[in-house]
Amino acid sequence: MNDITAEMIERGRGKDPRALAERRRRSAKVRQARERLTSSDTGHRGCDVGLLRAYASARIHSAVPATALIAMVAALTRYWMEGELVIIWTVLAFSSLLLCYGLAKKLERLLDDEINVVGWRSKFVAAEFLHGLVWAAMALLLLQAKDPNAKAFVTAMLMLAAAFNTMVTATIPFAVYATITPISLAIVACLRIDGMEDTSLSLLALVGAAQVFFVVLAKRVHHVTREGLFFRIEKDDLIGELEQAKANSDEARRRAEEANLAKSRFLATMSHELRTPLNAILGFSEVLKNELFGVHAVAAYKDYSNDIHSSGQHLLMLINEILDLSRVEAGRYELKEESVSLAGVVEDCRHLLTIRAQKRGIEMIEAKEPDLPRIWADERAVRQIVLNLLTNAIKFTPQGGQVTLKIGWTSAGGQYVAIRDTGPGIPEEEIAVVMSSFGRGTLAQKNAEEGTGLGLPIVKGLVDLHGGLFKLKSRVREGTEAIVVFPPERVMNALPKFEEEEEAQHYASAERRRNAAA
Repeated sequence: MNDITAEMIERGRGKDPRALAERRRRSAKVRQARERLTSSDTGHRGCDVGLLRAYASARIHSAVPATALIAMVAALTRYWMEGELVIIWTVLAFSSLLLCYGLAKKLERLLDDEINVVGWRSKFVAAEFLHGLVWAAMALLLLQAKDPNAKAFVTAMLMLAAAFNTMVTATIPFAVYATITPISLAIVACLRIDGMEDTSLSLLALVGAAQVFFVVLAKRVHHVTREGLFFRIEKDDLIGELEQAKANSDEARRRAEEANLAKSRFLATMSHELRTPLNAILGFSEVLKNELFGVHAVAAYKDYSNDIHSSGQHLLMLINEILDLSRVEAGRYELKEESVSLAGVVEDCRHLLTIRAQKRGIEMIEAKEPDLPRIWADERAVRQIVLNLLTNAIKFTPQGGQVTLKIGWTSAGGQYVAIRDTGPGIPEEEIAVVMSSFGRGTLAQKNAEEGTGLGLPIVKGLVDLHGGLFKLKSRVREGTEAIVVFPPERVMNALPKFEEEEEAQHYASAERRRNAAA
């Protein structure tokens, strides 16, 4: 709690978002610099570690073919080398191969954070160079043989060894060079070129072209592997960011639900605490206003009690609207659906507000299509929707204006209620404001009586609960039209025939067919 200041409370819970963003940016720069310092190939530590692991996997999985190659070469060299030299070379070859295999297995068991990229790359390069020297030693030993076939055999075997080791070490370029260099030098020494006309010169050119091809192929394999690792790392980073965003969203949703629950509990508590004294205020002020226990000695007392009663009613209406809106927003408004006549509800609401409209000299016009079927809805909610819209229309219509009510079919087969007034209208940019909780337009604040700004949000919430659509159309100095549309699935069509009647008709038609056949 000591880290929270008054400035933080003023701008909201938590730390400054700009400071957090700047801190994240600096951390990213430090992480990138650290990755560049701890790697020497791709500039990304994660990619370098992936390349080392790719080499280790290739070396481990190639152990059996490499062992078979060494055994085959050792068996064939017995034709030109002494048995002891063959054994010594075989032991050295297996030892160098075992060294490479052991380093690969050790790296495979380490975690990514425990791997020193530069150190392990140097170990692998040194081990592969030693392995290449062992293969080159075979050529130097065969130089003592006088048989011309030995030269061709050594060249073929070293070329095969170079190709094999190049593919295994392709993910580490320096290891490729460390393997090929001693083998290539050994091939040159084994060919023993005596002049420009020697046939070994063409063979040397072929060997050189093959070595270049191996190097280019190794670079291509290294490039493809590196790009694949980059894509995988980016994918993992993206998945991590998505998971973090989802975790943040879940946490925000949990906090919002807790806040909503706390709000509901607060409103429920305050509703009881406010309504209890408010009922007493309304009751006693009504007694004073009506002078039930005698005429006031001072006439102003009656006016005061009338003001108290009016203010209490306004406060009670505000409390009821806040509670209704909170229940709708929290999804706790339960619809008690039944068969409702939309035209009948509109007629009742119009009749209820006729006196208020007559006091202001407002003409109310009703137009409805005949024979409208009933709808399946909550009658109390529908009544509240119509009352709120009709009250607003009368409230914002000037003296001598008109309010038009229309009830009819929609093109999709639903039913609609449209209430249009000839009031000052709402500017287009303020429609979103009046649709929000406690929102009131500028013209409404100047020209109309005070309101809570909750009528339209409650209407929209109740219409949404019915799966309907609420539209508000308005033009300045022309008036406003509110349209409520109930979907076709809420319209009750003609009832189907009873199964008994259908069955009786079926038996009657069958009996007639039998009589006709007789």
